[in-house]
Amino acid sequence: MASLLSGGVLLPLLLTGGVVVAVLVALLWQRRSRAYLSTASVAAAYDRWTDDRLLERLWGEHVHLGHYGDPPEARDFRAAKAAFVHELARWSGLDRLPPGSRVLDVGCGIGGSARILARDYGFEVLGISISPVQIARARELTPANLPGCRFAVMDALALDLPDGSPGEGFDAVWSVEAGPHMPDKQRYADEMLRVLQPGGCLAVADWNRRDPAVAPMNRLERWVMRQLLDQWAHPEFASIPSLKRNLETSSWNRGLPISTADWTVATLPSWFESILEGVRRPGAVLGLGPRAVVQGLRETPTLLLMHWAFRTGLMQFGVFRGPLPSSQSSQSQRR
Repeated sequence: MASLLSGGVLLPLLLTGGVVVAVLVALLWQRRSRAYLSTASVAAAYDRWTDDRLLERLWGEHVHLGHYGDPPEARDFRAAKAAFVHELARWSGLDRLPPGSRVLDVGCGIGGSARILARDYGFEVLGISISPVQIARARELTPANLPGCRFAVMDALALDLPDGSPGEGFDAVWSVEAGPHMPDKQRYADEMLRVLQPGGCLAVADWNRRDPAVAPMNRLERWVMRQLLDQWAHPEFASIPSLKRNLETSSWNRGLPISTADWTVATLPSWFESILEGVRRPGAVLGLGPRAVVQGLRETPTLLLMHWAFRTGLMQFGVFRGPLPSSQSSQSQRR
């Protein structure tokens, strides 16, 4: 046997096995489309992803990307996700708001960011999601000693909340990676700004496509883009300039200046790290049974395509803020 393996048989066997695995993964990937149909399809997708617990067991409380610095440095996968929350709070100026400030988290997932904002900054946070299963899980994960962290099922395009009049609206609106699921980007911007009180703080992070005015997509990019949209129930991606325009031209923008930045470099390691977590924590997958293994394999091609798209510039990780609050009561200096 040893002579057979050393005589050139092992490599072809491994390559053949790799091709077979790749074909099986491709078949799993294309077996069922998750293309956006309506807001109900988004809710159903997140209900399933939350119910099977695979993402939670692999990624912890945060479904969003991590922040690895610019230039990126080695960082624990889950620690990078928590670092992202603090980086966005600092960059947007949320960390300068006083304890007790009211914050709306639009697209809160299972509440990881909301809990950090409530626990570490002393904010009163309302997290909303269109997925009832996500909201139920967020409530389960929130300890009793965080009474200022609440959750509700709500459509981001039709927030069941009053207009943000002075003293009544939210002091800040926070939204991380929710925009890609919004079919009406202008309505998304309008609703966030509608419930924000005058002078309030906005912190948004978004997966954005390259602006078409910069360069049209080639044939390969069009195919990749179709997969990125259809695999994770995205109707369309905004570009950084187009979402900025949505925010600036909203009828609810009360003179709020909008600033942007590109965090692609700082978040790019997240895609490979998301896959490697399955290698680092095999028990997290295997403990959920064969269906979880199949599901993990099914997500891998999309994660690889996401990495390629962000690395090549087809996609960008945009962050948006407006305005920076006064620094005189900076909470970052008190922590």
